[in-house]
Amino acid sequence: MAGVPEAEAEGATGEPSALDAVSAPDAEGKPRRTTRRFPLFTRDTARPEGGGRAAGGDAPAPARQWPILAVLSAVGLGLLLTALDVFRLGTILIGAALLAGAVMRWMLPDVGMLAVRSRFTDMLTYGVLGVAIVLLSLMAQPNPWLVIPFLDDTLHFTVR
Repeated sequence: MAGVPEAEAEGATGEPSALDAVSAPDAEGKPRRTTRRFPLFTRDTARPEGGGRAAGGDAPAPARQWPILAVLSAVGLGLLLTALDVFRLGTILIGAALLAGAVMRWMLPDVGMLAVRSRFTDMLTYGVLGVAIVLLSLMAQPNPWLVIPFLDDTLHFTVR
């Protein structure tokens, strides 16, 4: 079969057929030969787990992406409060929005564009950043709402 690509041949019906091990069809519907080597060029990427639309395709775009819009709206409101000199409440709202994003990523099967990586990585990233922002805003000077004594002792020992 000279001139035929190594992974396909025309059958009697005109349909492409595989000569040896194949993977799923490519964008043109032709089966491709499998290999253990990494491809030189990435042709497509897999959507993250849970990365489907949060609402049906017939819904308007904002309704399909409501999880990311909720998180971004809360972060925007927190930034606005911070800019209006309500620093502590604004930053707590930003951290709470990230924590809400982690909870939505954990509980909802489809979160749209809130899904960036795997479910575990997204939850870990949103959760750690949210907790860090909330804790730092609670410990901010002057008049911190949260005092952790060993941190003050550590600061005295290392800096002063």
